[in-house]
Amino acid sequence: MTNKERYQKTFSAFHTSCDFSKERETMKQKKTIRISRLAAVCAALAIILGLATAAYAADLGGVQRSIQIWIRGDQTDAVLEIENGNYSLTYEDAAGNVHQKSGGGVAVGPDGRVRPATEDEILRELSMPDVVYEEDGTAWVYYFDQKIEITDRFDEQGVCYVQLKNGEDVFYMTIKDHGGYATGKHKYPNPKSFN
Repeated sequence: MTNKERYQKTFSAFHTSCDFSKERETMKQKKTIRISRLAAVCAALAIILGLATAAYAADLGGVQRSIQIWIRGDQTDAVLEIENGNYSLTYEDAAGNVHQKSGGGVAVGPDGRVRPATEDEILRELSMPDVVYEEDGTAWVYYFDQKIEITDRFDEQGVCYVQLKNGEDVFYMTIKDHGGYATGKHKYPNPKSFN
């Protein structure tokens, strides 16, 4: 007798019941349904994640980040949001009061086309000197860590001249009492040239 015949003789006595086959098919179907449901849940999560990403991107390219900026002579943590050349700056002062400052602008390219200000241009603008008139009647110039009181520095025409330095950068400021100010890199701007 050959090995093949022995195996056939030995295993011919074994038979599976009909119930075992049906149970095996039912388990196979349940496994297929579970995999299908899992695939559907994964697809739904992917769609939701995709929509959330699209909603974030649809924020018109808005950029929000935490920065440190000089505000009134103090380095301050702030949240800066930039969208289409406009910005919103939110910060907390030493007393815990929350302040918001906003603005923005445009730039004209060499071809004469107007475009929204870039993030770098906005950050540069935020680091420019600032003139503040306090409720107590004093006037101050703030530039990085510098705090300069200019209340008594206005001449008979109501004009004040201030030179500011920050490392290698030098600014020449011409300030009109409650009438605006201008800065120059090489000389004091003429008070008749602005406002």
